[in-house]
Amino acid sequence: MQFYKFDGAGNDFVIVDNRESARSFSQSELAHLCHRRFGIGADGFMTLEKAPEGFHFEMRYYNSDGRLGSMCGNGGRCIALFAHLLGLGRSLRFLGYDGPHTAEILSWDPERNKGVVRLAMRSIPAVEVRPCLSGTFLDTGSPHYVQRVSDLEHFDVVGEGRRIRNMADLFPKGTNVDFIEDLPDGRLFVRTYERGVEDETWACGTGVTACAIVSGNHNLVARGGDFNVDFIRTPDLIDNVQLIGPVSLNFTGEWTFSAQ
Repeated sequence: MQFYKFDGAGNDFVIVDNRESARSFSQSELAHLCHRRFGIGADGFMTLEKAPEGFHFEMRYYNSDGRLGSMCGNGGRCIALFAHLLGLGRSLRFLGYDGPHTAEILSWDPERNKGVVRLAMRSIPAVEVRPCLSGTFLDTGSPHYVQRVSDLEHFDVVGEGRRIRNMADLFPKGTNVDFIEDLPDGRLFVRTYERGVEDETWACGTGVTACAIVSGNHNLVARGGDFNVDFIRTPDLIDNVQLIGPVSLNFTGEWTFSAQ
């Protein structure tokens, strides 16, 4: 299987073009492939699939545990750049887990294999942004709990994130957990514990989107890089949500599935 390894601000993915082979993958195969000791290593796996008329492709996203996941913002930006490199265009329309999305390749440097991609995220009814525990819960294509903390650099993101993520009475299907802190330069510092990965990731696209909506700050920084999140807020709706950030093509290769 020919694969491509991308990252969006350190949030990394293995991507394959599955339009012709239409191959299916088992959970154990994908978990092994994403394993950072025995596989390629990634936060998630994606396939670029054939899509109905009016769309360039369909995005299918799997968490690193091999389970089919919900929408992934950085994954959406990475697979849009992948589609661009396959010759599908610079302005793209595709189907994700949560419905239609558009993406635009704002820049691409083929010598450095780096670019910037803008992705349109789902609109969110204002009533769905609700207080929860000591923070706020909302769904930006994936569920997120957002909480302000002090000294985020040294905060136990994994321990506290795992505890909140597994509160089954509040989050029957689990949730991603984001911790935020204002920086002296005006940006918002974000660290995220991701369900499915079950660890902190260097960035989370739906996560920084959720944090921007909760905080009102459009300029955010994760461990892997900077983001800009634009949106329009009305009394009833958070609309025209745009996630902008870096994407890199790391390497390509071939993977042979073997008996586990």
